[in-house]
Amino acid sequence: MFGVEELKDCIEITKTTVECPVNGCNEKVVRKYKPDTHKYTDEFKCKTHNIFISPSTFKYQNESDNLLWKEPSDLELLKGIKAPTIKRESRFGHDNSEDALSWNVFRFLERNNLIEGFLGLIRDTSPRSSEVIYWSYSQSEDKGWPLLDTARTEFAEKTKRGSEPDIIIRTDTGLFFIEAKLTAGNSTEPSNPSYSKIYETCADNWFSEVFESDYETIALVEKKYELMRFWLLGTWMAKQLDLDFYLINLVLSKRERNIEAIFKKHMKKNQRRRFLRVTWESIHQFIAKRSVYLDATSPFRDREIMMRYFRNKTIGYRNGRLKRAFSIL
Repeated sequence: MFGVEELKDCIEITKTTVECPVNGCNEKVVRKYKPDTHKYTDEFKCKTHNIFISPSTFKYQNESDNLLWKEPSDLELLKGIKAPTIKRESRFGHDNSEDALSWNVFRFLERNNLIEGFLGLIRDTSPRSSEVIYWSYSQSEDKGWPLLDTARTEFAEKTKRGSEPDIIIRTDTGLFFIEAKLTAGNSTEPSNPSYSKIYETCADNWFSEVFESDYETIALVEKKYELMRFWLLGTWMAKQLDLDFYLINLVLSKRERNIEAIFKKHMKKNQRRRFLRVTWESIHQFIAKRSVYLDATSPFRDREIMMRYFRNKTIGYRNGRLKRAFSIL
């Protein structure tokens, strides 16, 4: 995995070529002008380092090179997550991938029994038990989480476009939806505004139970369509389970600083439902402070890998200059 220690501070970009970002490499590839395309061919590839290069980022040929946890149990879990009926799109190979970041961080917490402790940062007390559901894949069910499928049907979502939280954590007392952001922001809007308005009337008008504002204001005017869907489905699911609900917007510390105030003004107040902004940097601090609890050989090794990952993580290049991901010392 390439990060700050392995990458050039600056790369040369011309109208026709891009320099390989890895230190000591003089190879140049054809400049890629369509960042939205998922097609990567050999003309964009540094054959020395097996990465596809664009002016702003790079993609590993083997996505496993971007993942920290690759033991048999991890790979088996990833296989279930990436089944065609579960995760619709996989971007684990991109340097600036929110998917890879979420996997690397939350799989670490799960492997080292730190999920409950992490959730204790969000609420007053830590839960006694938890199940992590990655991109709707339930490990206990070995398939898509049935309750999420039920919620998608209840709100008339199409099978291939249903709401897909990055991470769901179910505990003995709460249901947590975690929407992870790295380079993308929270401004999202529906591709079909008129059809999506059906959200207001589904599930016995549940929309009016949890929102003060109407659909058009939230989804179209303020462009918080994705957060709106997660809040709508998540609160409904939590009610079915008689659990408290938390929608966590996980962001970089320097971004989305006012997202709580923006989104909360649309929500109806309820002691059992909370929307919170949490930063990746706060997770880093949590892991750093847990060193005394990770004194066994394997967990301590995991922690060192994780801490280096936070220090070394990048999110591509801007105008040819390397960008660090996290604001940490």
